[in-house]
Amino acid sequence: MVHKTDLIIIGVSVGLAVGILIATLIFFGIRWYKRRSHLRRHSALSPPIHKSGTILSESFTNPVTIKLSTYPVKTSSLATLYNGKERLTSVSGLLKYSYRDVQKATKNFTTILGQGSFGPVYKAVMPAGEVVAVKALASDSKQGEKEFQTEVSLLGRLHHRNLVNLAGYCVDKGQHMLIYEYMKNGSLANFLYNEEKHTLNWEERLQIALDISHGIEYLHDGAVPPVIHRDLKSANILLDHLMRAKARSHY
Repeated sequence: MVHKTDLIIIGVSVGLAVGILIATLIFFGIRWYKRRSHLRRHSALSPPIHKSGTILSESFTNPVTIKLSTYPVKTSSLATLYNGKERLTSVSGLLKYSYRDVQKATKNFTTILGQGSFGPVYKAVMPAGEVVAVKALASDSKQGEKEFQTEVSLLGRLHHRNLVNLAGYCVDKGQHMLIYEYMKNGSLANFLYNEEKHTLNWEERLQIALDISHGIEYLHDGAVPPVIHRDLKSANILLDHLMRAKARSHY
């Protein structure tokens, strides 16, 4: 026979469980509502990105699926962004360097790090003493010019400890260059496929995986609009002097 005391205990337990469930649902409902309100507010304040081909979404409230280096920007929006001689928009908050500054920093463009579809990449020491990587747009690269406009107008706004951050740019004397933070240990691909590099141990591999997951999480959930990388591979994962990993757009 069930005692009255047992029934009271069962009733209290069930009531407590139901209360916890309701509180949990309310908590997640509030979080969902705040996130929706945040995205709508940013969408209202920012001009919509119109669809071009199959790469872009219709509005800022949906994820922007891009290969980071090939995001096309509306020509009309570049009128204030990219007018040739003097300036790009200050919205991105990037530093603008002169051609002479970059030329001196790269020792007259002799400190080459590599070559990609965009153009050559140089190691540079800027006037303030910071070491950076300079991507120079090849003069005959139409694709590279789109990449340049993309990275300055959109990707210059993305900042995270696990993304290779864009630090500045140069539009001078007919030259177009992007200036990134320098990653001393190069790409993850070099460590995986180059026998001259030391073999990564389990702890290093796990830390690299965690670092990159944090960077991608920021792009998906923290960036406005959300960004889907679509070109994540070992060649696009760079390692700093402490072997901490950061994702980059494709050189």
